[in-house]
Amino acid sequence: MKARPIPYALRPKVEQELDRLEEEGIITKVPTSEWATPIVPVVKKSGGVRICGDFKVTINQQLQVDQYPLPRIDDIFASLSGGEKYSKIDLRQAYLQLEMKEESKKYLTINTHRGLYQYNRMLFGVASAPAIWQRTIDQILQGLTGVQCILDDMVITGKNDREHLVNLEKVMKRLEMYNLSVNKEKCKFFKDEIEFCGHKIDKHGLHKTEDKIKAILDTPEPQNVTQVRSILGLMNYYHKFLPNISSVVRPLHRLLEKDAKWNWNEECQVSFKRAKDLVTSEQVLCHYDPELPIRLACDASPFGLGVVLSHKMQDGTERPIAFASRSLNKAERNYSQIDKEALGIIFGVKKFHTYLYGRKFTLITDHMPLVSIFNPKKGISTTSAARLQRYALFLSGYTYDIEYKNTNKHTNADALSRIPQEFTEADGEEFDAVDVFMLKQLEHLSLTNNNIRRETARDKILSRVYELVQKGWTVNDDIDLKPYFNRKNELSISQGCLQWGIRTIVPTKFRQQTLELLHSAHPGVVKMKLLARSYVWWPRIDSEIESLAKRCSGCQKHHRNPKQSPLHPWEWPSSPWKRIHIDFAGPFIDHMFLIVIDAHSKWPEVIPMKSTTSTQTIRVLRTIFARAGLPEQIVSDNGPQFVSAEFQTFTKMNGITHIKSAPYHPATNGLAERFVQTFKQSLKAMRGENADLNKKLANFPFGISAILPILLMLSYLWGETVAVRDYRGPNKWTSGLVTKREGPLNYQVEVSPNSIWKRHADQIRNSDFNDKQGEEIKNDKTVELEIIPDEPTEQPAQDLQLKQQDSEQPLSEPIQRRYPLRTRKPVTKLNL
Repeated sequence: MKARPIPYALRPKVEQELDRLEEEGIITKVPTSEWATPIVPVVKKSGGVRICGDFKVTINQQLQVDQYPLPRIDDIFASLSGGEKYSKIDLRQAYLQLEMKEESKKYLTINTHRGLYQYNRMLFGVASAPAIWQRTIDQILQGLTGVQCILDDMVITGKNDREHLVNLEKVMKRLEMYNLSVNKEKCKFFKDEIEFCGHKIDKHGLHKTEDKIKAILDTPEPQNVTQVRSILGLMNYYHKFLPNISSVVRPLHRLLEKDAKWNWNEECQVSFKRAKDLVTSEQVLCHYDPELPIRLACDASPFGLGVVLSHKMQDGTERPIAFASRSLNKAERNYSQIDKEALGIIFGVKKFHTYLYGRKFTLITDHMPLVSIFNPKKGISTTSAARLQRYALFLSGYTYDIEYKNTNKHTNADALSRIPQEFTEADGEEFDAVDVFMLKQLEHLSLTNNNIRRETARDKILSRVYELVQKGWTVNDDIDLKPYFNRKNELSISQGCLQWGIRTIVPTKFRQQTLELLHSAHPGVVKMKLLARSYVWWPRIDSEIESLAKRCSGCQKHHRNPKQSPLHPWEWPSSPWKRIHIDFAGPFIDHMFLIVIDAHSKWPEVIPMKSTTSTQTIRVLRTIFARAGLPEQIVSDNGPQFVSAEFQTFTKMNGITHIKSAPYHPATNGLAERFVQTFKQSLKAMRGENADLNKKLANFPFGISAILPILLMLSYLWGETVAVRDYRGPNKWTSGLVTKREGPLNYQVEVSPNSIWKRHADQIRNSDFNDKQGEEIKNDKTVELEIIPDEPTEQPAQDLQLKQQDSEQPLSEPIQRRYPLRTRKPVTKLNL
């Protein structure tokens, strides 16, 4: 898969992280690879990024996942029984300590904007990683007693302190032998009791932890009818295992009766406590069994999270293994609804990591968009909210299916989320990494978070969008909300500001200021869009950026030359001497040389001259014409001898059409220009020969052919406002009005009253100037284009009418000349 676009603001951080990983030998740059996994950068609180490969869209779909079984809980505790004290060792970045074989590295290739890199070590997110690691660590610890390990958690014990110390030393030496590192801060040594695999272990044996049922036992009493309804939904969910539950909760049902006043009395309190005891009893709860399918139901309310870990029994029923809930902290209560639902899933997976990691399970949610966003077979969207991207990457390390369940059937997790346990410091922090990152993003815009939040609440449209994002979208036909509705699953809220992906949605009041900030260094349209896509968004922002760039007079005056257009050759004359190209070469060998080339036969005439005045040039041409006949056209540059009144009179009196190239664009007369180069090279090569100049000219190769230049074919309309190249001062471009077309590529442009410039199509581009000149003809569907005819006689040229469906659209086809060819005019006399 190709590399995904990286936000402009994150590129330096991604490159810094790539350099670090390469320096540490974790990754190696490679030129090519059969496999390529796109990366997704995950923001960290430090402001940096963590690079993660989205392997679920590449190699994970093709892997035959290793089925090496994890140790059974009963076997682990049997081997640890009889221990006096316990030590717990946490292996640091366990997977990265596994070095990959050379032939396997290609499968772990990541694709970045800087090219391809191969991982040299195993990494989180590869489907086979847990089983491969478990097999490896079992082989490393083989033969040692008093030690058990599930994935990266290792427990060591002994019947007394001495035996414990001996076992611990053997384990450490074995880890050192295989060059494995531990995380000292997370290690615990010689503890009287520890928690492992969801159980509490001490010298007296194995005990169930209260965490499994604490979410139920500590559920606070309901404060309103809605919370009572949630509690009853939970009881009803497990009614198959509680035959007499209806009589137990009858006092609670009375609170739901029509016209009943709220009265939480002692009878209700007793009913509530008995119901909780029943749900946490052995009648409902079951023990974890690695052989049974496992399901994790997750839900979120506006103020809490709830999850239930369950087994699907052989008869199709669900029995809970453990419950968990917590209230949302201050920052989380401001999340969008989709972020809250996703947070509930992450909370549940982290809470029951020991039960879920390394085996397949089913995630259950009542929020349909998350089924697609967290689909294990779909890639991580680059436009998803940054928080959802982090969550999706976290889940990529697990093997799971995701399933939607209607809210009405999701009452077990729903109840826990609506009456959750209180938030504690162990549950999380007040600000997560995404919030910190978004605050730093706004600093780059010289806009404060408080200003954006305040104006978002005041903005007529964004205030409605904010409420819909926070509480959930409903079908809405409002045209103003359509751009946001189309992105509803990618919008989020951070610090009171609306976000699309990592971009802040700017309120109307600050949009013009934001555009001016983006354009403060006068970057081009493409660069402005790249900057904007790293920081901000609002509907039609791209068109507003383009409009701003076009209105900027400074940018227009210093615009680059237009892109070179399709090349157009001169038409090949049907007979000799119909069109000739003339130019001067030199000074060379103390002479100037007049070059005359016939466009049909490419026959060159080379005449040495001491003077190149108009009079002398006419004298030489008159001699040539007396011998070869009058041409129909002469093509020259804008040399002083060719633009003089004397030369113009000479061509006019002899019925010759004189075509001059655009100033500063010698390619128009490319046939002569190219021949001049060939002529100079030939004379230089003859410099060592013993011959006079006339002999060298006589020896100049006959039939030499200059390369016919390919010229630009681009049509501009009479009266069209264009930008023309200005060679007078620091401004590269100025505005003008097309007044005449002199050929396929040459135009006359009026830049001011009584000031006409001749320009080639390469020196003209479509105007971005805010100029009113020519507005009168912009709505005219039929415009006239004047072409100086090839025919120099008094016969009037055909009027060429160009009809366009839209006057602002360029002509789709080049204009064809419509002048009839005539026979060659015989030479009767030479005027002047």
